[in-house]
Amino acid sequence: MVDKKKRFTFKKRSKRKLKEDDITVIDLEKAKRAVVTTGIGNAMEWFDFGIYSYLAPTIGKVFFPDLTGTMQLVYSFATFAVAFLVRPIGGVFFGMLGDRIGRKKVLAITLIMMALATLSIGLIPSYASIGGTATVLLLVARLFQGFSTGGEYAGAMTFIAESTPDKRRGVMSSGLEVGTLVGYIAAASLVTLLTYTLGPDNMVEWGWRIPFIGAAPVGFIGFYLRRRLGETPAFEAMKSQDQDVDEASVTDILLYHRKPLLIGMILVFFYNVVNYTILSYMPSHLTAVLGYGETGGLLLIVIVMVIMIPIVLTMGYFSDRIGAKRIIQGGLIGLILFSIPAFLLIKSGNTWLVFLGLMIVAIFSASFQGTMPSLLPSMFFTHVRNGALAITYNVSASVFGGTTPFVVSWLISVMGDRMVPAYYMVFASVIGIFVVSYFVKEISGKPLRGSPPAVSGEDEIQEVLDEHEDSLWWQEEKEEIEKKKED
Repeated sequence: MVDKKKRFTFKKRSKRKLKEDDITVIDLEKAKRAVVTTGIGNAMEWFDFGIYSYLAPTIGKVFFPDLTGTMQLVYSFATFAVAFLVRPIGGVFFGMLGDRIGRKKVLAITLIMMALATLSIGLIPSYASIGGTATVLLLVARLFQGFSTGGEYAGAMTFIAESTPDKRRGVMSSGLEVGTLVGYIAAASLVTLLTYTLGPDNMVEWGWRIPFIGAAPVGFIGFYLRRRLGETPAFEAMKSQDQDVDEASVTDILLYHRKPLLIGMILVFFYNVVNYTILSYMPSHLTAVLGYGETGGLLLIVIVMVIMIPIVLTMGYFSDRIGAKRIIQGGLIGLILFSIPAFLLIKSGNTWLVFLGLMIVAIFSASFQGTMPSLLPSMFFTHVRNGALAITYNVSASVFGGTTPFVVSWLISVMGDRMVPAYYMVFASVIGIFVVSYFVKEISGKPLRGSPPAVSGEDEIQEVLDEHEDSLWWQEEKEEIEKKKED
């Protein structure tokens, strides 16, 4: 992906002048293949993860038959949330490993682990067969899934962000979320088809196993594709420096990169609350809370997600032109104003109004999905990016994202108010708009922190040289970190 080997060094306390040889020229065709391949792998990962979300009502009947109604759903989503307890551990392990051995190797490992964990769920005997042991085995398999997922999404974001030109990072990185949506769509479509074809009784009896078992060969295909990827230009440029870069520890990240960690966690907080409410929780909300048939509720969500794909790409495209920060602010304001009206439409019972309500929330959610995959990796320097992003994303996702379906379903059971999902999204968006407006720097179109500029052709090199200050905008931050280390 890099036309020539780069030697990019840093001098402490001094501004260095950018040279032509410092600039990374990205082969666009290779970059596009990297985006597509990573997106396909991500789709397969989220296909595995999404299956559980869409089968939650059925899984509740299989593994928690002594419970009924909403509480059965609560326990099913509690098992869903358990996987997020180990995501930070998996994130730290795979994130730090990715900063040492490279991004692509870790992405291949996490995908195969996820496939095996998903397969194991499909092979677990039911509660009726072995009693409480079945529930324990389900928890173990979910923990294994959570551990592998901890290294997946942050690694995929890092890989794509480091493989694309600066001025196209937004639209190309949004392809990662297209992969997420495709994975969820495939999972929801398969579950919908099986539910319609087999009927509720057969689904509880044996049909629920089919998607989990079928995930294994899909995972091996993704593993093969990821093994064929090259390493990212930014990682290769860092490793080829004349001056070695010290490998950072978790302690170093917490000490010297604390501010972006905290800001990133809040970004991930509202991003995940909205994302998991729509993609993971809503099918069960429509079925268990609002009384829709399982097939009808899933079909609505599938249609919404299909429509979201071009919207996500459009958001990524405009983030390269007007900035990711503005796009995110627009989405947050929209959710603050329209979440409650949207959920009033959703609970109306009229199919067209339900669809309209879902689309309103989905459009604003797409503003995050189209921008976060490029914004979050840009918050950290190259030598700590994979590890720091993994910590940021997985800690926040574990505390707020994975628990969203459980918290929302529990609050509804306690309060008896079907508008709880709307209130939760408004709450998250109010916090988000404050943090984004005052603490997030707009760096769309600029180089990643700690990396030389990346362009899509040699005709852009002179323009970058003329904009020297913007090209090495992160030097002062690096000098501040070096000073802290010396002190």
